Amino acid sequence: MEIIQFEDLANCARLSNGDAEVVVATEFGPRVLAFNFIGGANVLGWHPHAAIQSPLGEYRIYGGHRLWIAPEVPSRTYAPDSAPIEWFFDEAENSIRLVQPVEPVSGTRKEMTVKLAGAGGDVTILHKITNVGDRETELAAWALTIMRGGGTCEIPNEPFAPYGGETLLPVRNLTVWAYTDLSDPRWTFDRELIRLRVDESRREPQKIGVLNKRGWARYRLADSVFTKHFDFRETASYPDMNSNTELYVAGSFVEVETLAPLVTLKPGESTEHVERWRLEPTER
Repeated sequence: MEIIQFEDLANCARLSNGDAEVVVATEFGPRVLAFNFIGGANVLGWHPHAAIQSPLGEYRIYGGHRLWIAPEVPSRTYAPDSAPIEWFFDEAENSIRLVQPVEPVSGTRKEMTVKLAGAGGDVTILHKITNVGDRETELAAWALTIMRGGGTCEIPNEPFAPYGGETLLPVRNLTVWAYTDLSDPRWTFDRELIRLRVDESRREPQKIGVLNKRGWARYRLADSVFTKHFDFRETASYPDMNSNTELYVAGSFVEVETLAPLVTLKPGESTEHVERWRLEPTER
């Protein structure tokens, strides 16, 4: 591990295994800022001037990977994370734990533990939200990854089966927002995949959510393929009309998002959500 400057941000921590590297912030967050092969381009997106105004102040997007609280409520979800964080490096595990100060309005504390595998492009991220308030609260951990523009998002469909007595009931939901336009040419709906293509000339946002039982989502670029894997809980209830995977795009801004089940946390209790990332070169 070494401390570096990333873009114009000082005191960032870099983990490397000789094949790939991960960069995280220490002066705000918890955030993952970069993930790439050594000498290669960052697969994560960077939007240093993007910001959201909320009742709690300005939330700076920056880019990379972040942890939010779902459902999306500005007075809780957009709590600024601009204060310095605590961080703890584990050399034996090649991992770093990033702990945010307590957020006073929601009474929660967010943290990530980022672990880079000993070789190759595999990363495991443990997201954790703890209720440090004095009353119960319902929420879900929401992991949002901003990707570099120019690629295509992919969500797997459920396995196709022909119409018959065994296929009378639905197998999955599709959640849309008021601004979702399924006639937009950035969408492609195939038998095996739902695709959302990034087109910088189209600024209007698009978003969908699904209950993804397959447990993975992908972002495909010309030089690399990023895949995140996560667990699906059959009996759980998820936010956003039971969505555990969401895609969002607006111009060059694109996110691949996963959500943990909704839980009610008593004071002192925590919820955890794990994503397993894999970065691979695009096959030529």
